[in-house]
Amino acid sequence: MTGKPAVTDDSLTAALRAAVRELMPQAKNDLTELVSYKSVYDARQFPVEECVKTARWVSDAFVAEGLTDAGLHETPDGSNVVVARYPAPAGKPTIMLYCHYDVQPPLDDSAWHTPVWQLTEQDGRWYGRGAADCKGNIVMHLVALRALRKVLGDKGFPVGLTLVSEGSEEQGTGGLEQFVPDNVDLLRSDTILMCDTGNFAVGIPTFTETLRGNVNVVVTIETLSSPMHSGMFGGAAPDALAALIHLLATLRDADGNTTINGLTNTQVWDGVQYPPATFRADANVLPGVDLVGSGTVADMLWARPALTVLGIDAPKVVGSSAAIQPKAAARLNLRIPPGQNPQEALTLLTAHLEKHTPWHARVTVDPEAVGAPFKSAAGGPARTAMEAALAAAYGRPATTEGQGGAIPLCNVFADTYPKAEIMLMGVEEPKCLIHAPNESVDPTEIENMALAEALFLASFADS
Repeated sequence: MTGKPAVTDDSLTAALRAAVRELMPQAKNDLTELVSYKSVYDARQFPVEECVKTARWVSDAFVAEGLTDAGLHETPDGSNVVVARYPAPAGKPTIMLYCHYDVQPPLDDSAWHTPVWQLTEQDGRWYGRGAADCKGNIVMHLVALRALRKVLGDKGFPVGLTLVSEGSEEQGTGGLEQFVPDNVDLLRSDTILMCDTGNFAVGIPTFTETLRGNVNVVVTIETLSSPMHSGMFGGAAPDALAALIHLLATLRDADGNTTINGLTNTQVWDGVQYPPATFRADANVLPGVDLVGSGTVADMLWARPALTVLGIDAPKVVGSSAAIQPKAAARLNLRIPPGQNPQEALTLLTAHLEKHTPWHARVTVDPEAVGAPFKSAAGGPARTAMEAALAAAYGRPATTEGQGGAIPLCNVFADTYPKAEIMLMGVEEPKCLIHAPNESVDPTEIENMALAEALFLASFADS
């Protein structure tokens, strides 16, 4: 691969654009059927058979488009990953098309404005659980492959393909993450399209270039052997809750920057910027309340560490008594950007908490979870070809963004296939409200992303 720009054939772009547009009614029908499956991988909430039916649908759909060697493979957490392949022509690369068919539970049914499991069109968007995350990406892959077959005819696909559709991504139980190292050859690919993210906004082609890592700990402070009357002992007796409040306050400065001794917090984001007014609306910030941090919104979200207090063990206001608390605890979540090591961040956070605990109170820091950040490489031949494909599909150059959530599978793929280029993209822009009630997808995102993928597959083999 030379890395030269691809997608220079205007006639190919026009033919694929027309083919994709003609396929959109079928895409809607497919998504209607997919959304109707209650594929939440949690037997406590929905029958596992719903996931099995969905997996079979996915397998059958891709076999119908020319992929072979398809099957459902059980992973260590009991879920099924769908794998289907198309052999690479001689000398051509193999591209992995990743997606997941399981979905988040619907949460509060009464909060939905449309039926949860029925694809419903309103104001130009298609609503339903999984419409975007990630069944919309399944349909996007199908539309891309169908358009290629329609335009290329009997020539076959110009590259090898490996469809990987995960069945427990939303549960975070790691089934596919454990499956990959034991099935290296089955999934081996030269380029990996991780289609479980999306654009910065509708119509703005975007690579999700970074994913934050995370460090979760529970910090506990003890000062007394029992609660003591605040009137008789308050003033001299060390209050564990007050000590905890004092300690937590050291984790942010007056501007709201995360301040953990030894952890850099001045990095900047050089991709797309997030306008403060847009972020305020997206984050439901109350009128008059300041945004926090001394950097831009993008800096604070994607380039710098962020400490959040997830919960505190303390007496509730209602039912509390006039007593000094002997013990208090807090659950902390530290998000770290690429370039920061999670084990080092855990060490620094622990040391900071121990150092800044006041009054020589007893402090215990118990780690809960550690996850590594991820950064996809830019400048490779696949990335160059995809940039050209996105620009042709959308009529504007692609940009980059970060994402706060971790996708541990990216690190597993990077470790298992170190030479493979990994690109994160998809149909899940902010208005989709993934993981929340009233999830939806903009069909123009399915159309344009499918066109970009088809252009990439058609041109990358010759780039």
